[in-house]
Amino acid sequence: MRTQRPKVASTLHPVMDGDAVNRALTADQEMSFLLYNAPQSTCSQRVRFVLNAKQLPFEEEKLDLLAGDQLKPDYLALNPNGVVPTLDHDGNIVTDSSVIIEYLDEIAPEPETFTPAAPVARAKMRALMRFIDEMPAAAVRVPTFNLAFLPRFAAMSEEEFLAFAESKPLRKEFMLAMGRTGFPEKEMNAALERMRRTYERMDLEIAASGPWLMGKDITLADVAVMPAIVRMADLGLDTMWKDMPRIVRWYEQIRAHPAFKPTYYFGSLLTERFPHLTAKAAEV
Repeated sequence: MRTQRPKVASTLHPVMDGDAVNRALTADQEMSFLLYNAPQSTCSQRVRFVLNAKQLPFEEEKLDLLAGDQLKPDYLALNPNGVVPTLDHDGNIVTDSSVIIEYLDEIAPEPETFTPAAPVARAKMRALMRFIDEMPAAAVRVPTFNLAFLPRFAAMSEEEFLAFAESKPLRKEFMLAMGRTGFPEKEMNAALERMRRTYERMDLEIAASGPWLMGKDITLADVAVMPAIVRMADLGLDTMWKDMPRIVRWYEQIRAHPAFKPTYYFGSLLTERFPHLTAKAAEV
């Protein structure tokens, strides 16, 4: 990992207010963005999508999460939670993917905004985003770890695994619950049921206004849920919404968005990194 930028002097995570950003944009249209992220990280994919949609040039510092790059002292100085992504905007540090995508939409509303103008619509969007963070964004981790990451952890000794789990500031309990043998069938089924309820909620929202979750325009709610849906498809679990034509069309639409392809560059899908997933899919 590269040396931290000199402007970052503490872990207080200073963020420019909107007026300061607007003044900076007026004086100088060039903004500097450095995104600490991981190609396969669903939270990172949210942020890359918004950066690409807004045509904001950015550098990437790619972290290997299974190697523990996010737990190294220089990264923890930027993000004490030890997770990705972290955005460095002209030396100002912003963390948490939901916060980052709102921040980007606020400071750079052109050429495409993802936030409704009306306060009541913004409130609804944020409520949907909270639901997404609580339900699919959390639930998708269980099949991800069981189907993709488990062989890596199974190869560790018990001592190595416990040390790795204990080092995680935000996800220690999750890792310990999984263990080196994976989540039991009961928890896997519960996670898939939470995903099914997510599809049902999406279907209701689209049916009410469509074709996006909040009507004719894509919003941050669509961006927030996108990586979880892509992940399920990548794991071969897209059959779970094949009986919901509105979800099928939504998925086709977001994949057709100009920001999708540069966001999902090669190596962003689990099947592109873990050969055992591709082999397993071939057996089905």
